[in-house]
Amino acid sequence: MTPRISPRLFALFARYGERYISRGFHAVRLSRIERPDTQALRGRPLIVYLNHPSWWDPMICLLLATRLFPDRRHYAPIDAAALTKYRFFEKLGFFGVEPGTVQGARRFLEVGKEIVEQPDSVLWITAAGRFTDPRERPVRLRPGLGHLVSRMKEGFVLPLALEYPFWEERFPEVLARFGRATTIEETSMRADDWTAVLGSWLESAQDELAAEALARDPSRFELLLGGRAGVGGTYDLWRRFKARLRGERFQSAHGVKP
Repeated sequence: MTPRISPRLFALFARYGERYISRGFHAVRLSRIERPDTQALRGRPLIVYLNHPSWWDPMICLLLATRLFPDRRHYAPIDAAALTKYRFFEKLGFFGVEPGTVQGARRFLEVGKEIVEQPDSVLWITAAGRFTDPRERPVRLRPGLGHLVSRMKEGFVLPLALEYPFWEERFPEVLARFGRATTIEETSMRADDWTAVLGSWLESAQDELAAEALARDPSRFELLLGGRAGVGGTYDLWRRFKARLRGERFQSAHGVKP
């Protein structure tokens, strides 16, 4: 059964998540390339599938969900054992599955199919099913996503690459980059073929994000959320001292510091 989302609880948790993210990162940045056309996706089911480099991934997806798709309902699978400890997650759109079991695979397909039959839904999936380094190649996805997509009559699939690199500041960056949104109607394939193709699309998005991460150029990204600035310690003190000598005010990545 599809979880019943509480809009009030979802909104409260989303605001809490933003504050929580801002305390742990310097900034959340979305690549300006291949930014999803939300108007073109409107009124159609959507699956966003992503790599899984960090514990932070669900929180970042929640931020992306509220910023890019505020009018949709959002769902995601979660380990059934974890859901028994945090029942309120069901009201946020999570549904439990038992990973690595036939029962878990069956439940994922049953609930997933219900979700993608709703035109205003988004299903978020860490498709590899485990934590993976963003540079790990080739990208291999679990078969469940391919089986679900092969059963869809309409909708879009959208790859999402995430990284958490350190740049110039004390706290890491959150970098996100979407791939191209593809309609299910464009391609008719078997589940195994879908799994392979979806994996290649996600790998391409990860490769493109890796190149942007190496460039360390904030102008390539849209700033979604500013977090903690300053590297602290001797280096930050030196920057402040140089600014004083020049008669300038200390400028951080997110504004002037007194």
